[in-house]
Amino acid sequence: MNNEARIDKWLWAARIFKTRSIAAAACKKGQVSMGGAQLKASRMIKAGDVVNVRKPPVTYSFRVLQPIERRVGAKLIPEILENVTTPDQYELLEMSKISGFVGRAKGTGRPTKKDRRSLDDFRDEVPEFFADFDFDLEEDEES
Repeated sequence: MNNEARIDKWLWAARIFKTRSIAAAACKKGQVSMGGAQLKASRMIKAGDVVNVRKPPVTYSFRVLQPIERRVGAKLIPEILENVTTPDQYELLEMSKISGFVGRAKGTGRPTKKDRRSLDDFRDEVPEFFADFDFDLEEDEES
């Protein structure tokens, strides 16, 4: 077994990207880094390296346990990599899911009925901390 592997092949083999060409394109776009430096697809990695993969809005971090170049079954992934992504990145992901329409891609067209209803529900929600607050701003006429 080799002690080094190409980063694009490892990202594909570890099931971080669906195809090797998508992994190579992510490297070319600068979405894959290690130690603050962007990686080319041909960069060799070894066990113990921490690879950062930016999939907006989150930057995932993975520790390489085995540098492999051949795809393995999903059950074997814990032997290949360790997810060391910080919890604040997952909070960022949750916030983007909650906000929903902020990251709507340009050119995707009008919102569907379901999108519109979700947006209306989001706008109509009253946060918990306002539930006990009296919004009646009219002054008493008795004064």
